Amino acid sequence: MSAAHPFLPPPGLRNQARRLRGRLPAPVTVWTSAVDGRRDGWTISSVLVADGEPAELVALVDEDCDWWPLFRGTGLATVNVLGPGQGWVSDVFARLAPSPGGPFRTGTWADDPHGPRLEGAAAWAAVRLIDAEPPHAGWGLLVRSVIERIDFAEDVPPLRHQDGHYR
Repeated sequence: MSAAHPFLPPPGLRNQARRLRGRLPAPVTVWTSAVDGRRDGWTISSVLVADGEPAELVALVDEDCDWWPLFRGTGLATVNVLGPGQGWVSDVFARLAPSPGGPFRTGTWADDPHGPRLEGAAAWAAVRLIDAEPPHAGWGLLVRSVIERIDFAEDVPPLRHQDGHYR
């Protein structure tokens, strides 16, 4: 057992794919959607931008997360690229940390036609779902979305996650 974490198995017994993923820097994004007063969101770090006409955002999504049926139903989402000091928001939307009153009580949110936008984020992308029945990739859904709009906070660097830490 590791002295740093009492329940962590020795390296040789850990999931090797998860160990590899942990060594790669990952973006920290919260995807949000809303309809008829209902809002939800989910933290997603398995994301890539596919440049083209139109450009796409591709993500691995947990099909059992609360947010997925809302995104699939509306076809719209705001991808909030988190900035420094917003790791707690990521933990709340990953359902790893509490947020009494719901996840949108953590951070300051503004309504957008594609989904709530987090104030202080490094960037926001408004996306439209391509296929409501995406294929699986590993244990997640390989979700493709068209980027319809991108806004940047030029003075806010993006947050990243690596080796279990926000940087």
